Amino acid sequence: MSDMPAKRKPTSKIWIGNVPIGGDAPVAVQSMTNTDTRDVPSTVEQVRRLEAAGCDIVRLAVPDEPAAEAFADIGRQVGVPLIADIHFDHRLAIRTLENGADGLRINPGNIGGPKAVAEVVEAARPRNVPIRIGVNSGSLQKEILERHGRPTPEALVESAMAHVALFEDLAYRKIKISLKSSDVMDTITAYRLLSERVDYPLHLGVTEAGTLIAGTVKSAMAIGFLLAGGIGDTFRVSLTRDPVEEVRVAYEILRALGLRRRGPEIISCPTCGRCEIDLFSLVDKVEQALSDVTASPKVAIMGCVVNGPGEAREADVGVAGGRKQGILFKRGRVLKKVPERELADALIAEVRKFVEEKGANNKT
Repeated sequence: MSDMPAKRKPTSKIWIGNVPIGGDAPVAVQSMTNTDTRDVPSTVEQVRRLEAAGCDIVRLAVPDEPAAEAFADIGRQVGVPLIADIHFDHRLAIRTLENGADGLRINPGNIGGPKAVAEVVEAARPRNVPIRIGVNSGSLQKEILERHGRPTPEALVESAMAHVALFEDLAYRKIKISLKSSDVMDTITAYRLLSERVDYPLHLGVTEAGTLIAGTVKSAMAIGFLLAGGIGDTFRVSLTRDPVEEVRVAYEILRALGLRRRGPEIISCPTCGRCEIDLFSLVDKVEQALSDVTASPKVAIMGCVVNGPGEAREADVGVAGGRKQGILFKRGRVLKKVPERELADALIAEVRKFVEEKGANNKT
């Protein structure tokens, strides 16, 4: 059986601000604000929360001129690179470039035709700002849709390649490409087909993925499958949720594949009739309290004596619950018995102590 995940396919490297995409760079995590971009304080606050959660790049919707004007003010107040998401009006793309956008996301199919694209490219060229060709199953060109009957993977790739040709004719290769569908299998097939034809960085994602549970499952299946196959340089998990949750899910996908780690890895049991402590509340409290930890210790929170002691001993720090109490472990060694009401605080303190001892509280 071949090693998994597969070695990532080599792609050209671009830079979004100070974040490298493609080449030998780590897979980058993106998200998008859901605030009104014209509301500068709210948008800045959300961007900062995304940055604190580990988001590498943040995208902002720019639907009109006031939003384009707000872009500069927002950029001055945050540290993470910002991408302007533009549809229908290429002049907004040019204005956000003037206001310091680190990257653009446009759909060449709805931005106004080849002339409009050329004007955007000429504005991006002296600034060395990359442009994402964002093909979406919901906005394919009419002639392509008629030819294929529906937004098939082949239709998505045909649209992308037509847009790639347009950029190459303009001698502009600072691009990355996305093929967004709400169908998991169509998404996987489309990216695999495209990866065979181009060496540009690929931005992965499932569009309109849905709510926390459905969206997480669809994104993990599609994005995880592609990353495991060596395809993909950056991605966004799209959820109908606080975008910070998108970043958390993204890092869990990367952690599961062994590609990147950020924050404690919490191993907890689903509970059963043998559980004699309030494990749900315990896990919630510990997870929330450790949300600022960027190191990646393995933390086991187990509810009973069946698998609990074994899992806890395998973890860096862990607890195994019993009747209204628990045993606190560290690297396989029993530290002490703790009453249930003190378990969360004892575990949190021991995790922080472990991180401090290892000097490991750094983003990876």
